Amino acid sequence: MSKPYEYKFEEDIELSLIRNNKYVKRTSSNYDPDLCLDPDMLFDFIRATQSEEWKKLKSRHGMDVKEKFLDRLTKDIKKRGTLKVLRTGVKDVGCHFDLVYFKPENGLNVEHQDKYRANIFSVIRQLHYSTKTPKKSIDMVLFINGIPIITAELKSPLNGQNIEHAINQYKERDSTEPLLSFGRCFAHFAVDPRLVFMTTKVMGESTEFLPFNKGYQYGAGNPPAYGEDNYDTAYLWEEIWKKDMLLDIMQNFLQIVSKKGQNGAISTQLIFPRYHQLDAVNLLVENTRINGAGRKYLIEHSAGSGKSYTISRLCDKLSGLHDESNKNIFDSIIVITDRRVLDDQLSQTILGHEHVEGTIVSIEKDKAKNLAKAIESNVKIIIVTLQTFPFAIDFFHKTPGKRFAVVIDEAHSSQTGDTARDLRRVLVTEDSVEYEDEQEKDVEDIINEKMEEITTDLKLQPKNISFYAFTATPKNKTLEMFGERQPDGTFEPFHLYSMKQAIEEGFILDVLQNYTTYTMYFELMKKIKDDPQYKKTIASSLLKSYVGSSEYAIRKKTELMLNHFWTGTKDRIGGRSKAMVVTSSRANAIRYELEFKKQVKEKEYPFEVLVAFSGTVKGENVRKVYTGKDFTESGENGFPEKHTAEKFKEDKYRILIVANKFQTGFDQPLLHTMYVDKKLGGVEAVQTLSRLNRRHPEKSDTMVLDFVNDAEMIREPFQRYHVKTILTEPTDPNRLYDYENQLKDFAVFDNSDINKFAVEYFSSKGKQTVLYTSLRPAIERWGRLEDDEKRDFKKRMATFVRQYAFLSQIIPFFDEKLEKFYQYSKYLVKELHVGLDRLPTEITEKVNMSSFRIQETSKGSILLSDDDGRLRPVPEPGAIHSIEDELTPLSEIIEEINEHFGTDFTEEDKVGQALGYLEKNLTENPRLVAAANPAVNKKEDFDLVFKEIVSDELNELIEVNIDLYSKIKDDADFGKLVKEMLLNNVYKKLVSKDSLVIS
Repeated sequence: MSKPYEYKFEEDIELSLIRNNKYVKRTSSNYDPDLCLDPDMLFDFIRATQSEEWKKLKSRHGMDVKEKFLDRLTKDIKKRGTLKVLRTGVKDVGCHFDLVYFKPENGLNVEHQDKYRANIFSVIRQLHYSTKTPKKSIDMVLFINGIPIITAELKSPLNGQNIEHAINQYKERDSTEPLLSFGRCFAHFAVDPRLVFMTTKVMGESTEFLPFNKGYQYGAGNPPAYGEDNYDTAYLWEEIWKKDMLLDIMQNFLQIVSKKGQNGAISTQLIFPRYHQLDAVNLLVENTRINGAGRKYLIEHSAGSGKSYTISRLCDKLSGLHDESNKNIFDSIIVITDRRVLDDQLSQTILGHEHVEGTIVSIEKDKAKNLAKAIESNVKIIIVTLQTFPFAIDFFHKTPGKRFAVVIDEAHSSQTGDTARDLRRVLVTEDSVEYEDEQEKDVEDIINEKMEEITTDLKLQPKNISFYAFTATPKNKTLEMFGERQPDGTFEPFHLYSMKQAIEEGFILDVLQNYTTYTMYFELMKKIKDDPQYKKTIASSLLKSYVGSSEYAIRKKTELMLNHFWTGTKDRIGGRSKAMVVTSSRANAIRYELEFKKQVKEKEYPFEVLVAFSGTVKGENVRKVYTGKDFTESGENGFPEKHTAEKFKEDKYRILIVANKFQTGFDQPLLHTMYVDKKLGGVEAVQTLSRLNRRHPEKSDTMVLDFVNDAEMIREPFQRYHVKTILTEPTDPNRLYDYENQLKDFAVFDNSDINKFAVEYFSSKGKQTVLYTSLRPAIERWGRLEDDEKRDFKKRMATFVRQYAFLSQIIPFFDEKLEKFYQYSKYLVKELHVGLDRLPTEITEKVNMSSFRIQETSKGSILLSDDDGRLRPVPEPGAIHSIEDELTPLSEIIEEINEHFGTDFTEEDKVGQALGYLEKNLTENPRLVAAANPAVNKKEDFDLVFKEIVSDELNELIEVNIDLYSKIKDDADFGKLVKEMLLNNVYKKLVSKDSLVIS
């Protein structure tokens, strides 16, 4: 018997359902365990809604109609599952019966409305469900028209039991019982007064329960309830188990998906929405229903929030949304992904839901033609990439009266510049501007008409378009463009599911939990007598890059990474864990790839390495030894680059080396460790490191080894997005005039130049040749400026163009003169070609690295606070300035670098084992390898080739050990001895494959 506190908890929930939600109270005696039904409730519903069809069935089955129909229904549910049967009904000897009536999209069909209200919800406490052990019971079961849909185990801490006891109770139950078999009920809830967890599939000890909580203080849990009869979890039965909500979930949210596991086995899952997904979608839909088209919404949902699912459900509901007069609010829902390759997960999630054929189309080929056709045909949901829109701008100007919902996946600043302006032009459905009477209009008139095409209200938000922008990491521009302005002038997201909550609820892992940073210490020496001068900032950057990319540094860092992977990572996630190496350049990615593969082979590690980078890299940019060779991703991996992500799933590939690829949007749950050799900051830091946060049943932690960034550099961007991200204040639109005035001070252009350009640009009869001619005076004046002034002018004009593209969408006014200046600047800045300073790359040939050490500097968790992440608006114009880079002697540059990056080096830190390093290079030289073939050459032939090569290789020793290099050069006898020893060792090693070590 239940203890009194648990009994009271059950009773309170039952009373709430009956009094507030009109549930019918039933008892276990009304339930048939074998049929897994409450037959009387089922027949009450059918007789009330489909009496004529029931008479027809009775005439065909006779007196056994109930038994035969129940047998037919039970078999159909076993075969197809409750969800499909409820959505499509059941057929029996030519008769069709609906087992539930979902809410109609509009109120025009009165009969359907009546049937919707006829649905019967009932509740049974202490339901004896078992067909094997009659006394076994479940605390509470909810029914729709006699069919069970929800079960719940309820626990009270006052009885010494909590949510964990409820979860364990489900895990101990027999999942072969009809009520607990997969597909029968939609969800099984574990509930106590503070927390709610749920599962859709009972599978013994392997049952996975997920939190179903509202969140509290941006983290897990629920807000505390106050009052005599309140529970923290009352939202479950007061909101989620309401009749309308459960029917909405059944109709629009539940989804059956099939997934292929790593072993190729197919598993079927029923997706029940998480609380924040239900909350976000329903709030957005209700706000849209009330306010109609023409609004903007920012949804800040962390990685791990199930964003693709939320977007797909939102699109479904928006596509059928009607206003108070029963008219469709939107003609089409357009889903934009920020990636050039259409987001397969998003596409499959939307397409995976049940739709009428032809209501969804994914635009991937013949973009202009197919997009135009889809919108013209009123296709309900259109999935495209951002790059599709420019193809159809002119077409949509001729599409009056249409209204659109634009759902943006991963909204970032790319949505807030000129592309977004083009997007608005594409979709605005004002009547197109006609130019027959153009000669009666001046330039300002035409500009006003153009502005009205893309800006129709005070906030320049088209009244026929609503934007729904989803992102985990909103930038300041994104918040100002799509966020909700607060009374204090700040901007916040419309809906939030924070990174903190996602981590605490276990949907993603904390990638800052195990974070180790390293610092490179090194010492440089000048190897030439002269002391040339270089611009200090550029030279210092080149020298630091030279050190980090040197063969010795790459080798040492690779040794450290591989040792860490072998001893600390490879056995994680059931021995299947993978790692990613994030590099700073394509050339470095190749350098690492070659060194990783070499060391993996030498140490006979049982795994392989992949590399990912774009385009083609010239061999001489990697190492001189590769001059004339081209490197490509497909060439290095041995298969087309489009297969890299899929191939990396294979068990034999354990490490992926990347350069600006797979740092965003890459989802690989087996990725456990990241080795960072690239400067990261801002959103890029969060997105890159978040590649590690995906869950896996056997994954409990992650690791990061960072060779470039310190802990504070990483903490700062993560803090911005840990809880809620807020823009502190709006951008001052008058900054545009500040930019304009600063540019005028250069005397590069005047008003007559701008007006001449504008006459042609805003005329339908304007000529492109005249446009470029009108830019020529400014180009010539700019050409007479000093080089520093040229760069400064171009920087400021480029910034003005970017800021206008953004601010023109949010400022509460428009200025036709400023619009003219914007268009003029946008074209002029493209014609200003500043001669780039030649990078003095030869500086790296005038120094050597005498000492090098990698040292661990911090280890452990990077802690974040619960403070809101606060972003500042776009910077003031004065933030742009030229940095003076003085010419400085090389010796002084080296001295300053050594002072900053030097330390107390030991003999082991001397870029050591110098002759071994030299011998290693010689044994890998392709010419020597070929010359050592005894079938082709004699030993004397090899000696000749060796003498040609060894001098160049000895020069490389400068980078390794300046003292040894000097001794070889200055002491002829010692130099001769070293060369003879190298000759003999290298030849023997190449011929006999023996591993001889020079001591």
